[in-house]
Amino acid sequence: MTPPRLTRLLTLETPARVADGAGGFAENWTVLGRLWAEVTLRTGRESGGFSKSRFRILVRAAPQGSTMRPGPDQRFRDGDRVFRIEAVSERDPEGRYLTCFATEEVVA
Repeated sequence: MTPPRLTRLLTLETPARVADGAGGFAENWTVLGRLWAEVTLRTGRESGGFSKSRFRILVRAAPQGSTMRPGPDQRFRDGDRVFRIEAVSERDPEGRYLTCFATEEVVA
């Protein structure tokens, strides 16, 4: 298995609930850190005025429980682009890399 080419620096963010002052909550995003990644397009389609693309994002592994280990419902940011993480699995038996399956939606 060839090692991935980690050439894109992505920001890992996690959702944070913040009181909105009216008894409810708003969703904000908190930066956890930056990770080098390999980003590969898997599929894409356009429908109803927006495009939806699915990506495979490979990053170095982090131990379970680490804030730098990506998880579902978190997201990666690359400038204005946002990749919502749907699932994460180990890429290799040694657990050196993680595969993150993510979706990017863009209003056309």
